[in-house]
Amino acid sequence: MGVITEIFLPLALFIIMLSLGLGLGMADFRRVATQPRDFVAGAVSQMVLLPLVAFVIATVWAPEPALAGGLMIIAAAPGGVTSNLLTRYAGGDTALSVSLTAVSSLASIVTVPLIVFFALEHFAGAGSTAELSMTGTALKMFAIVAVPVAIGMAVRGIAPAFAARCEPSARAVSGVLFVIVMAGAIWVERGNIATYFAQAGLATLTLNIGMMALAFWGAILVGCARPQRVALSLECGLQNGTLALAVIATLGLDPAYTVPAAIYSLLMFGTALVFVFAVMRRSADRSAVA
Repeated sequence: MGVITEIFLPLALFIIMLSLGLGLGMADFRRVATQPRDFVAGAVSQMVLLPLVAFVIATVWAPEPALAGGLMIIAAAPGGVTSNLLTRYAGGDTALSVSLTAVSSLASIVTVPLIVFFALEHFAGAGSTAELSMTGTALKMFAIVAVPVAIGMAVRGIAPAFAARCEPSARAVSGVLFVIVMAGAIWVERGNIATYFAQAGLATLTLNIGMMALAFWGAILVGCARPQRVALSLECGLQNGTLALAVIATLGLDPAYTVPAAIYSLLMFGTALVFVFAVMRRSADRSAVA
């Protein structure tokens, strides 16, 4: 992908994680202790159940190794910052969504290398990670995730008003760069995209819709209220596709690995908007009846 992976991808990811940091305060991390049940339900859904469901889907669908590995990589990625905005529109627990995005993003320094290395060895063969370093990958994850988040939080701590003004612009710029990166990933594989979509399109859609449904309805089992269930569903449905592509580029994997991440990133906004519309309409109907 040339210029895309060397310039736009790192820049997009840096700005995305920086914008996340600009909106974070210590209260967002303390909330983990004040809402332990809701947070644990979300963390387990995001960091355990999502990769597990992706593994089952990849095993059942049995696409070629690169597509199966790519599906696992997008599943290993943390939630995207867009989930916070859509959660607010849908009347969900925005504070919980922000906390889950923050913690899952920082935890990805450890969780992503573990899941990715497992996926590569399982689907691509035992020798596929011979030239890769788990520690090296974790350090690279730290650099591309923790450092920009820390910078953003530092700016917010020193100049909160400035951070509040910059955050919307940073998110807008990151959105534009995200589109460029996605378009570049699809362009590189344009000759195979129809075949890949036929092999992985339904799998990625199943993962996306399946996890949103599991998070929403499964949270009932642990007693989560509707606003928290809305937040959990969107958090599990909207993944950080830019980070997934950055991991693939950092590890020097075949461009085919980017296809599930690109397809998922295209589909997830559509399903999330449908979900938000359905939730808002249901809330309006309830208000009308009341």
